[in-house]
Amino acid sequence: MSEVDKNKQFRQFADTFIDVANNHIEGSDSSFVSSSMLYGTSRFCSFVVASGCDSAEHLEANREEAIRFYTEEFKRMLSENLDEYKNTYKEPPRYEHLIKK
Repeated sequence: MSEVDKNKQFRQFADTFIDVANNHIEGSDSSFVSSSMLYGTSRFCSFVVASGCDSAEHLEANREEAIRFYTEEFKRMLSENLDEYKNTYKEPPRYEHLIKK
């Protein structure tokens, strides 16, 4: 699979998760949905790390590296997305329905 195809699939996967979260927002507070999604993501990432280990000791040896990796990746991705959202405040607003008044 080419890098372009991988990037396209990556975004499509992310969009499916965002669609689920958006559906939950209709009946809940967005902060609650965000926290739930973050918790689910941390559980899945823990599963990915643990599934690559053959013992509790191996998992513990990889723990700090995994935390560092996922923390840095989240910070980078959050920063990129916040930068992208700055454009929503320009005229006309791109995501007007999401901006609190």
